[in-house]
Amino acid sequence: MNSSLRHFCRRLAVVAVLVLFAVQIVVMASSQLQAQQQVNWSAQEKPIFDQIKTLRSLPDDVRAHTTKDIALEIRALPSTPNKLKLAVYLASRATEGDFGHDTLQEVATTLAETLRQQPPPDEKGQPAGAYVELAELVRYEHVQASSDAPQYKAAMAKLEADDERRQQADFTLTDLQGKSWTLKDLRGKVVLVNFWATWCPPCQKEMPDLEALYKRFQDQGFIILAISEDEETDKVKPFITERKISYPILLDPGQKVNSMFQVDGIPKSFVYNRDGKLVAQSIDMRTQRQFLEMLAQAGLQ
Repeated sequence: MNSSLRHFCRRLAVVAVLVLFAVQIVVMASSQLQAQQQVNWSAQEKPIFDQIKTLRSLPDDVRAHTTKDIALEIRALPSTPNKLKLAVYLASRATEGDFGHDTLQEVATTLAETLRQQPPPDEKGQPAGAYVELAELVRYEHVQASSDAPQYKAAMAKLEADDERRQQADFTLTDLQGKSWTLKDLRGKVVLVNFWATWCPPCQKEMPDLEALYKRFQDQGFIILAISEDEETDKVKPFITERKISYPILLDPGQKVNSMFQVDGIPKSFVYNRDGKLVAQSIDMRTQRQFLEMLAQAGLQ
């Protein structure tokens, strides 16, 4: 074997060792992360966690009273960090549709009481997500909750600031047919901006209702701008074609508009009236009845 070949083989062996070492580090880091994410549920907590996981499989009427019952079960638990995890998890599921104001009130009351018992620390200088979850329920779902915590007040202030940015927002995006849409150019029309993705089950569930409303109000100057969150945009067109969706589907490369609207979960919808004023919004999936209530605030009946 000549010297050049020996030198190449040594370098190859070194590279192989380095690659193997890097793979081991990645595997160890992944294992540590999984261990950190594992939660040790108590005998009281585990059945509640399992119930929340199955909520999406229930009919809406069953889901409503089941959600309310779970809220009461969580409230009765001893004060532990896991109790707050369950309260937040339930709150994130309770807004996926129309389960009644009473149900949401019980969920919000449970979350507020649990936050008083187990106040979480700030996250990178911002109020913890649990406080934001409670503030969203109060501001957008119109339930009642009281909290003297400065983190809750900060969360409310954040939502107000986010809404102001959404009021001032403008964007130009292209739809699947290559047509450009600019939000500010649609003054004189009622515009519903909807953030969604093909991989999002609640998004899929509300799409038929959006399509029905689009057909119903299109002649009255109603426009839906549905902004896809999909990174693999080649999946969007066949998905839309299969479901026979006719309202404009826009692509948002790099999710710049998503960032502009401070969207941290989907589906989310924002309604602007004919003067361009933001008059209604949802923090989750809506039913046709709920969308009608939102559109009524923009003058569509």
